[in-house]
Amino acid sequence: MERRGGAISRLAYRKCELKKQAVFGQLPQFKDGDFVLYQSNTILRYLGRKYGISGGNNQESALIDMMNDGVDDLRTKYIRLVLLELETGKEKYEKELPNNLSTFERILSQNSNGSKFVVGDKISYADYNLLDILHCHLDLFPGCLSAFPLLKAYNQHIISRPKLMKYLKSEGRAKRPVFPKK
Repeated sequence: MERRGGAISRLAYRKCELKKQAVFGQLPQFKDGDFVLYQSNTILRYLGRKYGISGGNNQESALIDMMNDGVDDLRTKYIRLVLLELETGKEKYEKELPNNLSTFERILSQNSNGSKFVVGDKISYADYNLLDILHCHLDLFPGCLSAFPLLKAYNQHIISRPKLMKYLKSEGRAKRPVFPKK
């Protein structure tokens, strides 16, 4: 697959043979032995259940799902920006970004004043998803968390996990197929 830096070109993505096998014609694909899944949030929920990070009861699980859906709403806006509007809409997006991030700042403030996670006392798949989209935004807008002390501390709290820190510094992460940094 053709790459530019650590990113797959849009043309290479559209021509990707793996997409032809995908249930909905989209990536990512996840394999767990012979078990194959598509759809990002389905994969997240599966991993959350498999590793016990999807909530301790039905109510907590529902709150985690809700938080993840909110993260996905932000991701949808981000994807629209980088795929369709990066040259023409970046300034407008950056101006509106604080409104989107303030929601997550408020959510953190309501859970142990931001010292824990988006839901409860235990990390969840929604936390990992939020961390990822925060990092996508930090790639484009390095100072975007400066007005959000709880999100900034949350980011540091999550990335201080030893295995995650090791992954974030790894060559595998650097080579993952992502949108190019601008």
